Amino acid sequence: MYAIVEIAGHQFKVEKDQKVFVNRLQTEEGKKVAFDNVLLVADGDKVTVGAPAIDGAQVGAKVVKHLKGDKVIVFKKKRRKGYRVKNGHRQALTEIVIESIAASGAKKAAPAKKAAPKKEAPKAEAPKAQAKPAAPKKAATKGKADDLKKIEGIGPKIASTLTEAGIATFADLAASTPEKISEVIANVRGNHVTDTWPAQAKLASEGKWDELKKWQDELDGGKA
Repeated sequence: MYAIVEIAGHQFKVEKDQKVFVNRLQTEEGKKVAFDNVLLVADGDKVTVGAPAIDGAQVGAKVVKHLKGDKVIVFKKKRRKGYRVKNGHRQALTEIVIESIAASGAKKAAPAKKAAPKKEAPKAEAPKAQAKPAAPKKAATKGKADDLKKIEGIGPKIASTLTEAGIATFADLAASTPEKISEVIANVRGNHVTDTWPAQAKLASEGKWDELKKWQDELDGGKA
């Protein structure tokens, strides 16, 4: 019996007791995790295909350990420019072992019900002769998110992923670390080198656009 399941943005063909290396998961080592985005389950001659996922199917697994993959060398060269850049990248991975494959019967956690808003009691009308109380001042609105795509190496998908994780402004990005950023965007496909992103964001937050532009002309995909 085997299944095709989507885990951390990638599809895997898995069987019971199989070890699989997936993009870094947030689950702690030794904890169990379940994946319900099962696209296909095959049990002998019986094959069930989802549309796109199979309702009630689930793959259970246990997190063995977190690790980094083998180093990948990325070499960039521009003809007649005297430009050569060599970088290494190690993808953050999680090793899991498949413990169970359920073709049906698994129930998804029901979303928490929202409490019905309480009806306010009708307010008594103030006497006409009485002066109306001053209207309370509105709370200051939070600043808008910055366009993180102005950082060399950040595209629309990475920008939206960072914003969802609470890194929405240049100041937020400058205060973060390359390691933390790599964990946040681990599920975004591609090789991303985040070493220069906080420094670029610091210049952007300080309004040093000329200095940032000059530096970005020397970068390639965010890599020095």
